[in-house]
Amino acid sequence: MAYVVVNKSGTFEAREARNTPDGPRSRTLATFRELDRATIEKILDRASKATSAADLRSLALRGGAPIARAPVDAAAQSLLGSLARGERLQPKLHRLLENALAGELQSEAEWLDKSPGQRGEALEQLLLLADAVPIRRRPDKIGFPRLDSTQESLA
Repeated sequence: MAYVVVNKSGTFEAREARNTPDGPRSRTLATFRELDRATIEKILDRASKATSAADLRSLALRGGAPIARAPVDAAAQSLLGSLARGERLQPKLHRLLENALAGELQSEAEWLDKSPGQRGEALEQLLLLADAVPIRRRPDKIGFPRLDSTQESLA
């Protein structure tokens, strides 16, 4: 069974209890200041008993540990703050954001936060795929008669 305790230094530990022949023992699964996604994954990997991310969040709240906001929530809060200060989005980003909030996320939106290196790597992979497609050679003679507009029609 996992549980969360606070240390004297103000950090938190996710621990797991187990029974041994010498009596109950516990081991630290992770030490953290706030429970974030990376810490949850670390705890889930190290835990010997099955648990879920939702259970870990509940245990952290019960132990008094802060829980990190999801990155999308932090981005939304930052965007709303900027809009409240009068900053405006580029028209294309405004349109994409409106569509995403309406549930119509477009495929180009996933590339907005990619670095030039990531975009270049994707392009390189696409070009390598195009090079791997076999090319069918055109025969020297075409298998149908040539169309000739100088001949009289057979009408």
